[in-house]
Amino acid sequence: MQKPDFHGRTRVLIVGGGLGGCAAAMASASLGVPTLLAIDPDEWLGGQLTAQAVPPDEHRWIEQQGCTRRYRLLRDSIRDFYRRYYPLTDAARAEPYLNPGGGWVSGLCCEPRVALHVLEGMLAYPQMRGNLGIWRMFPLEADTDGDRIRGVLFQLPEQPANYFVEADYILDATETGELLPIAGVEFVTGAESQRDTGEPHAKPEAEPHNMQAFTWCFAMGYDPDGDYVGSKPHGYDFWRAYQPPFWHAPFFSWTDVNPITREPRRLSLFGEDGAPAMFRYRQIVNPDLYPPDRAPRPVTIVNWPQNDYFLGNLYPPAGAEKHAIDWEQAFKARELSECLLYWLQTEAPRPDGGVGYKGLHLCPEIVGTTGIFGGFAQAVYVRESRRIRARFTILEQHVSAECRPDATLAEPFPDSVGVGHYRIDLHPSTGGDNYIDIATLPFQIPLGALIPVRVRNLLPACKNIGTTHITNGCYRLHPVEWNIGESAGLLAAFCVLRGVEPHQVYETPALLEAYQNLLRDQGIQLAWEL
Repeated sequence: MQKPDFHGRTRVLIVGGGLGGCAAAMASASLGVPTLLAIDPDEWLGGQLTAQAVPPDEHRWIEQQGCTRRYRLLRDSIRDFYRRYYPLTDAARAEPYLNPGGGWVSGLCCEPRVALHVLEGMLAYPQMRGNLGIWRMFPLEADTDGDRIRGVLFQLPEQPANYFVEADYILDATETGELLPIAGVEFVTGAESQRDTGEPHAKPEAEPHNMQAFTWCFAMGYDPDGDYVGSKPHGYDFWRAYQPPFWHAPFFSWTDVNPITREPRRLSLFGEDGAPAMFRYRQIVNPDLYPPDRAPRPVTIVNWPQNDYFLGNLYPPAGAEKHAIDWEQAFKARELSECLLYWLQTEAPRPDGGVGYKGLHLCPEIVGTTGIFGGFAQAVYVRESRRIRARFTILEQHVSAECRPDATLAEPFPDSVGVGHYRIDLHPSTGGDNYIDIATLPFQIPLGALIPVRVRNLLPACKNIGTTHITNGCYRLHPVEWNIGESAGLLAAFCVLRGVEPHQVYETPALLEAYQNLLRDQGIQLAWEL
């Protein structure tokens, strides 16, 4: 490791400021343990909810159960922010389950900047008490000693200097499992083989570079009287003509693939002829909630089938810079989104027989970006992270409704650290696979999936736990990522305060019981009540 310019120490170091990282920081600091949260200098806190501009995908019980107390506080505070600071109608303000955007993907479609304000407020309390520091810097290298990581070297933003942070426990809360390769932690990418996992939908042979599509989302408004058409983007002719081999029409069309049946599905922009309205899918600004004289124009987040990018891999091949993502591929995903917007503006068929919706436009203020890419999310939406090789790996057989035909709940885990629910939802893959969309049962998060097979003081804190390519599809959404991060933060703090290690907690019944009691006291639901 290169010689650091500066050196510091903390008890718990969390790298990555997504939902899991924020939850981990709040949890660890709430127990009085000195905690440092190292976040990307160029992005908002909040990961997929803010910087990646993805409204929360949640299960049908979310208003009553199935999330942690802190995640419920996040949801309630977002609604309260709208009631307090937005000029809603009295009826909208009184709605207990207010959906600020009115989108149908979630009961809480909101602007990313509102979620950011709420997250910053939630993090302010432990900061004011002196237990939490938040620094913006890039991870470069890790200093390891056998089965332990001594610390992480960071590049300070806009400076030639670097900073080494030593810590008792290090949590990888990056969107891509970035710390795993730089710290030499055993990890998995892509699709495992059916021979190894026994999963009905696994591949015959392992395909490490075959993983879910990633997407560069954007905020799109509509002004029916406007004309916002710009110049034709680079790559437009390719995408306009492209048809994936498993698609039923050109990629840019109002026909796509039903993820469950894989049959053709007709779409529309605004619900014409009864087809699903894509504008309302992830709508985050709803004019109907405001008095007519104060109503904003509608805004939606475009995270659609037509801007899923699966023609290249986000992770570089072996031998490349080991902790980086392939930015060329990430930028191609953004180019695809630019081309989709241009198609919508100029060539998308309208129900009146015309083509193009010229009034569609980007909304930079919604996502906090400026310049030529103003209106595009600050970061690419990553569905599939590098995943630790864990003491326990969650398989399709544990959670699939098809694999448990007489059950109402997924496999029970005595070492549960939380709960969640979502379909196994795999988007088209970089290996050329179609959707895999499978019903699941309400599931638990096992502690064993958070414990690396070897390294003693690193914990995963988001989508990088011990799932497979298949089960990552249901453990990757907002409330589950938050729960993983919060439970990991509490585990690190528990170990600091008790003078034990995560492996000991996993292996020792008395320690596991004490840790689970802490989780319950902190408002983490360990079992479903159905």
